[in-house]
Amino acid sequence: MRKAIISVLIGVVIIGASYFVSNSIIDSKTNRRPQAQKVVKTVFVDTVKNGTVPIVVTANGNLVAKRRVELFAEVQGVFRPGSQLFKAGQEYNSGQTLIRIDASEYYASVQSAKSNLFNLITSIMPDLQLDYPEHFPKWQQYLNEFDLEKTTPKLPQIDSEKEKFFVSGRGILTSYYNVKNLEQRLSKYTISAPFKGILTEALVTEGTLVRAGQKLGEYINTGSYELDVAVGKTYSDLLEVGKQVTLSNLDRTKSYIGKVIRVNGRVDQATQTVTAFIEVRDNDLKEGQYLEANLQASEATDAIKIDRSLLVDNQSLFVVRDSVLDMIPVTPVYFGEKNVVIQNVPDGTPIVSKPLPGAYSGMLVKVYQEQNTVE
Repeated sequence: MRKAIISVLIGVVIIGASYFVSNSIIDSKTNRRPQAQKVVKTVFVDTVKNGTVPIVVTANGNLVAKRRVELFAEVQGVFRPGSQLFKAGQEYNSGQTLIRIDASEYYASVQSAKSNLFNLITSIMPDLQLDYPEHFPKWQQYLNEFDLEKTTPKLPQIDSEKEKFFVSGRGILTSYYNVKNLEQRLSKYTISAPFKGILTEALVTEGTLVRAGQKLGEYINTGSYELDVAVGKTYSDLLEVGKQVTLSNLDRTKSYIGKVIRVNGRVDQATQTVTAFIEVRDNDLKEGQYLEANLQASEATDAIKIDRSLLVDNQSLFVVRDSVLDMIPVTPVYFGEKNVVIQNVPDGTPIVSKPLPGAYSGMLVKVYQEQNTVE
């Protein structure tokens, strides 16, 4: 009996100790969450000062030489070397030979036809002297001036019907126009520079067999260029013929003065823009160079210019009031590529000058101490 009581007491003690130890272990593993700290974001602020903002419409495009020639072969033959290599970047003076195609075989045919014409005229001279002595001197002078190495001179003027029938009946007119046709084709074996310029593309080299209709290269005048720009129909009246336009390069390190020389009379249906052509002259310019045109459109009064990324839904703007963000409605006047001109923002209003991710009206913020004035 005594042993039974002792066993029960020992069991009770063990159970109580186990309960105490288990509670201690549970209490030791309890994770207490730290109290969340309130984060206040810092914003950059500019103070509004309304004024007159010039609205500048920008348009861009690539330069194209005002005078350019695509060189094509109208005859077939071997491309013979000239005084200068036919390579891109080679400069030529006006009238200088660009391309010379071997025409020795065709030249012999032309000389044969010219000789045949000379023989025909010579054969009619005795009959002409007997039947029409009054016309004989001018034909005799024509023969004296006839040179096979030079271009065939124009036939003497025919003064009467009888002379016309006599000359035509002997085949003189047919032979003459056949010779002139051959000479015209012979001139196509040589292509000369129509103006002073530079070769921008060369598709053949010396010794190449050139075929009729084959493109040989491109030749441009480097003195004058054209820039075609597309401007919205709303501002198309800014592009009047003769008006000067300020142009700048891609890096905005150089500026040029151009002049509007043509304006397309049709509005592009897809983009609702009008294309204008601006002429610009400068020795530093190259064909294909990208330029931007700045067109002074008008002026907006009581307005400011800000970055487009600051505008919310194209109609609102964030401001700071007592360290709290608020949103006010604004009136956009002109949207540029990167900036926007807006009105209806009171003077002295602190507006957010840099985009703030996750911004919302009523958000608690801290203003960065350095402030600028936006106009």
